[in-house]
Amino acid sequence: MLPVRLPCLRPYACYRVPHIEEEIRSLQLDSEAEDNGAVKPDEAMPEVENESKMEEDPREEIHTQSDQSVVVEHKGKAKEIPEPEEEHDDIELDRKRHLNVVFIGHVDAGKSTTGGQILFLSGQVDDRTIQKYEKEAKDKSRESWYMAYIMDTNEEEREKGKTVEVGRAHFETETSRFTILDAPGHKSYVPNMISGASQADVGVLVISARKGEFETGYERGGQTREHVQLAKTLGVSKLLVVVNKMDDPTVNWSKERYDEIGSKMVPFLKASGYNVKKDVQFLPISGLIGLNIKTRLDNSVCSWWDGPCLFEVLDSIEVPLRDPKGSFRMPIIDRFKDMGTVVMGKVESGSVREGDSLVVMPNKVPVKAVALYIDDDRVKRAGPGENLRVRLSGIEDEDILSGFVLSSVANPIPAVTEFFAQLQILELLDNAILTAGYKAVLHIHSVVEECEIIELVSQMDPKTKKPMKKHIRFVKNGAVVVCKIQVGNMICIEKFADFPQLGRFTLRTEGKTIAVGKVIDQPSNYRNRSRRTAWQLDAFEVSAASPTMQNEWTLKEIRTCDERT
Repeated sequence: MLPVRLPCLRPYACYRVPHIEEEIRSLQLDSEAEDNGAVKPDEAMPEVENESKMEEDPREEIHTQSDQSVVVEHKGKAKEIPEPEEEHDDIELDRKRHLNVVFIGHVDAGKSTTGGQILFLSGQVDDRTIQKYEKEAKDKSRESWYMAYIMDTNEEEREKGKTVEVGRAHFETETSRFTILDAPGHKSYVPNMISGASQADVGVLVISARKGEFETGYERGGQTREHVQLAKTLGVSKLLVVVNKMDDPTVNWSKERYDEIGSKMVPFLKASGYNVKKDVQFLPISGLIGLNIKTRLDNSVCSWWDGPCLFEVLDSIEVPLRDPKGSFRMPIIDRFKDMGTVVMGKVESGSVREGDSLVVMPNKVPVKAVALYIDDDRVKRAGPGENLRVRLSGIEDEDILSGFVLSSVANPIPAVTEFFAQLQILELLDNAILTAGYKAVLHIHSVVEECEIIELVSQMDPKTKKPMKKHIRFVKNGAVVVCKIQVGNMICIEKFADFPQLGRFTLRTEGKTIAVGKVIDQPSNYRNRSRRTAWQLDAFEVSAASPTMQNEWTLKEIRTCDERT
């Protein structure tokens, strides 16, 4: 199950950190004695212990008359995991690579329908289930939405005809395992989209070719633009742009329409920081009838396309570099109680083995990984990139919030209430200005927290790309600024240079993304870089990935400013 809105239990600040410093130090010494539990690269893949499924499937299954089921996790419902067995028969490890694929795009572009079609074509859904959904959709006067019912599992989504929370399902090809993250396209649910995209390795931008629908999503206020910007900011470096609904009567597999969409999207993708030649691929599809998804288009359907199908493109994508020997980091996206406390998340760094001692941050609670689960399988170990469920001992589920991080004992993730960041201002509401005291909502990995800009440190000159010497009191749209950000509760973050997925963030206010940023440092480190006075600043040079400096920019320290007089 992917991010569901957790009940507001109590803010981070209300958690009383137990007096366990001695216990933490003891665990750190034990961890060092065991060589930090390092896992060899060839051991980082999950090793399955039990060939059979768990006694009770943790996913809600859609049963059919033939006892087949759709492997789609029901949103918002806790999954049951059986009590760990003492003995398990080892079976040969399936070493297929794993990728999280997030489907993004404007509302009604066909994301859920395309995801449902993928599951059907990959054998996860049988014909009788499809017939059942066709009848349900017809009863709701939504005949063309039956494929979306595979991904949209709750009644609210089916009644409204729109995805609300991030759906999650699994499928396999001959070479890869994939987890589909079906993000909502409506602007009201962008925070849920951010939660899904923050866990993704690959993005599939679904665009409707139907006359008028592409324009609605692409124009100012449409979600096509915002989703692309957010995906790039959240670390989705590979993007597939699927031009959907090519079978629509207003399109009829028109090459002119396909090229028109491409000609408008390419400049915007470049401005958003994507290397279009290297990291972006376009292809036409029909999600409703399943054309150019599993098999290539027949020449009789579309004579001008001789490129690959969607499955081929997904199989060809390179797995992002991952460090199985790094410090363990797993941001928690959900937790529930079942024979103990179970937490869920994606392993962003390092590896974990059953029985490992870990620590939950920021409340510094030492825990033990009693059991590990990937999909249906109990595993002995798991490496980076895996979606993992961990049964813990030593903590109650009510003492964990979404945004907490399961971390290694020897090198726990930092917990802070303020940090220095490099901020790119996108578009402030009503052309306002950003100054000290500006408040917004911070989204960083699975953390959602109110924040305040408490200091503007320096601004980059857009012409020289060098820091301005004059003191700044405010900045406007398009500015790149180094600033100090404060949150009300302890949050777990990393410097972008050390852990990119835990150091990039977005700022939103009143339902709109107004800035994107990267964590530079913690205040203590940032201020103590030189022995000069505390108010002296480091100078930075911003190298833009595109002339518009829309999203992709990097920070390079080049010199230290002279003392102020």
